[in-house]
Amino acid sequence: MTIKVYNTLGRCKQELVPLRPGRIRMYVCGPTVYDSCHIGHARSVVVFDVIYRYLKARGYDVYYVRNFTDVDDKIINRANELGISCEALAGQYIDEFHVDMKAINMRPPDMEPLATGHISQIIEIVGLLIEKGYAYEAQGDVFFSVQKWPEYGKLSGRRLEDMEAGARVEVDHRKHSPFDFVLWKASKPGEPAWESPWGKGRPGWHIECSAMSAQYLGETFDIHGGGKDLIFPHHENEIAQSEAAFGKTSASYWIHNGFININQEKMSKSLGNFLMIKDIVKKWHPEALRLFIVSSHYRSPLDYTRQAMAEASASLDKIYGLLERVAHVFDHWPPETEDSGDHEKSDSGTDLWQRFCDAMDDDFNTARAMGLLFEAVRSLNRQIDEQGAGSACLSPGGRARIADMLRIGDVLGLMEDSPARYFQMRKQAVLDSQEIDPEWIEEKIRQRKDARKAKDFALADQIRDELQALHITLEDRPEGTIWKHGDGKT
Repeated sequence: MTIKVYNTLGRCKQELVPLRPGRIRMYVCGPTVYDSCHIGHARSVVVFDVIYRYLKARGYDVYYVRNFTDVDDKIINRANELGISCEALAGQYIDEFHVDMKAINMRPPDMEPLATGHISQIIEIVGLLIEKGYAYEAQGDVFFSVQKWPEYGKLSGRRLEDMEAGARVEVDHRKHSPFDFVLWKASKPGEPAWESPWGKGRPGWHIECSAMSAQYLGETFDIHGGGKDLIFPHHENEIAQSEAAFGKTSASYWIHNGFININQEKMSKSLGNFLMIKDIVKKWHPEALRLFIVSSHYRSPLDYTRQAMAEASASLDKIYGLLERVAHVFDHWPPETEDSGDHEKSDSGTDLWQRFCDAMDDDFNTARAMGLLFEAVRSLNRQIDEQGAGSACLSPGGRARIADMLRIGDVLGLMEDSPARYFQMRKQAVLDSQEIDPEWIEEKIRQRKDARKAKDFALADQIRDELQALHITLEDRPEGTIWKHGDGKT
């Protein structure tokens, strides 16, 4: 099967054909490190983490680069407000970013370059653009001349003649055109600066990514990714300056994830609705955030609400609930199961992995893939109810299905905890948030057991309802009653 991706550059799905067979080189724009990472960052990093994992699972040799913008107006302004250096501020938020990424099961890229580590490469590209007539110097600043690049607008679909002066660009009378963008900025007092042929200064935002992608992936590479908000002007400008400098196609495929809203409103500081990753994972299990993100197609808009997260959390409970039912059957967790091989239907009859690949091959359709995963959870639960856990899981078909589920989880970044640890974390979360004594819960369970034994079903139901009001769900099993934290849904 071939993989098809939606290429923003062509505005359609296209077959993914690597520049070199079996190898994929991917660059994704990373954060500007002047503040904590919010849920918008989470969506982008999860989307491209899943793409990275899936391409590797399909056997590609993937080299993944995600940068840090560590010199920028926002960083300078914030550092000045706090009275610290830009380097110290950027370092603080890079460290925090890595903590956030570890919390949400992110696999590190192969390279995480810093813009400030590539000043010489940036200066070299700027000089090349001046030499070729695509850029000009004005009082220590260097600008790219968009009118000299006839293909400007091919990514975003915008035409220069249709754009008004000053729209999303800073009006500067030194520019030949109001849409010319800065490649190199002359230094100002109190700003970080480097020596250049045009005087002391610092790079513009767009040129940083052109230099870093070319340095690690070559002047032409396979995939360039980022949020939809980067299509214009950032990625449009990247294409113009890279292709003008090198005389080659920049990236073959441009992949962009959709926006995320908060309660149907756009995230904005004026509304005070920026949700930071570190705060979300204090309230919800980190995998619930991943499940929430991958349950929608990456190009679709996504609306973060408490209800949506509660549903994602309840869905994650169902997945781990199944794993808990089967874990005791195996000597080790995760169980040592044979890989189902080259994505074909296994001898045992399961085609789950193949159907998952079919969904992911269609522009990384994780929403469809999640539907398949929950279908497998329901099916295996029914089989356990009918046959018992041992018979259902230890048969060749059962082992293969569990193996396929875990392989799917490996791609999506789910099921990376043991069931026991997962439910212990969930219990602890509710205890911490509601200050409930676990011994009190266990005592309520004992009282309910005694009530049922005495056939006082009204009292038993009352105890269950009391616990349910605290989002504590009881689950009666042959070996006894256990409790979990939930939102009143099963």
